[in-house]
Amino acid sequence: MKLSDLRKSGHAPSLLSAFLYFDISFMIWVLLGALGAYITTDFGLTASQLGLIVAIPILGGSVFRIIVGILTDRFGPKRTAIGGMLVTMVPLVWGWLFTQTLSELVAIGILLGVAGASFSASLPLASRWYPPKMQGIAMGIAGAGNSGTLLATLFGPRLAEIYGWSGVMGLAIIPLGLVLISFILMAKEPPNQPEPQPLKNYFLVFKERDTWYFCLLYSVTFGGFVGLSSFLSYFFVTQYGLSGVRAGEFVTIVVAAGSFLRPVGGYISDKIGGTTLLRMLFIGVAISMFVVSLLPPLILVTIALFLGMGFLGMGNGAVFQLVPQRFQKEIGMVTGIVGAAGGIGGFFLPNILGILRDWTGTYSGGFIVLACIALLALGLLLLVQLTWKKEWQAVSKSA
Repeated sequence: MKLSDLRKSGHAPSLLSAFLYFDISFMIWVLLGALGAYITTDFGLTASQLGLIVAIPILGGSVFRIIVGILTDRFGPKRTAIGGMLVTMVPLVWGWLFTQTLSELVAIGILLGVAGASFSASLPLASRWYPPKMQGIAMGIAGAGNSGTLLATLFGPRLAEIYGWSGVMGLAIIPLGLVLISFILMAKEPPNQPEPQPLKNYFLVFKERDTWYFCLLYSVTFGGFVGLSSFLSYFFVTQYGLSGVRAGEFVTIVVAAGSFLRPVGGYISDKIGGTTLLRMLFIGVAISMFVVSLLPPLILVTIALFLGMGFLGMGNGAVFQLVPQRFQKEIGMVTGIVGAAGGIGGFFLPNILGILRDWTGTYSGGFIVLACIALLALGLLLLVQLTWKKEWQAVSKSA
């Protein structure tokens, strides 16, 4: 399989649209995390309080991903995505013009979860246009939209210095509107959109053991990526004394690894199998997070986080090289469920880091916990390979 095959198979404008939709939505989804230092100043938050605030959109995304997954399977990814972008404008306007209390900030965070739910429409849009042998690279390209984190961390703090954090939320409406227009013009519903099913049928995938395996694996890879993306700005400010803008630059550096290596993870998984790659990546994550737990000098911790985020990003691509091969007809719903699990993992991670920091006075314990979770995921993966059916092993090339 060659990258040039993307032009010969499927629909490139829809693949590009899926990427842009996920990219801008991801930027908006993690915006509170990128602006965490400025929100903390305005509201006087502790580490654990900020951990909760930046994690709320992630939790909201988990809930909305299941809903969006059902809508995608019933009405098609294009229609669902357009509706999602329109709804996403609501919390941006609210945060821009009306937010006065911490309770309102919590409500805005919940609604920002709709942006995180874009995952459940953008990836099925990409997946259903391409054959099984190209699922890794197609899903990887669409999933690389998590590079929207870079936009949030790079530009968010800079703009907040001028317009304040609420002004940044208003400015975010502009690129969202442009992507909405381009999406309407370029994206097409896939030709193999399944017929709508009775609502109860969409929940039958919960009975499949593989659904839960994917959920657990993705809660570590994606949960680790988005959870760290949301919290690292505060980590760099409080641990290394960086300014909000400078911290955003360092977060951008480490997040870039996870964002741009996601398609690489999908591409390699197409070659050697997703589970084969995941085994190596979980080991790499554990080692990287252990190094971070030592709280070494700034340059060393940045390198360790860069590698760790790169491993997590490739892991995201590896998991979603496997999912559409196992669940093609139910890809919208399963994407929503697995994506929700990833969001739940991302919700707990900032809370773990923040709470342990308040309890112990150091971030070391939180990163050690993350390293241990990666090793537990490795153990689960090894166990799963012993129980998967022979035909599924053959498809994933991981026997």
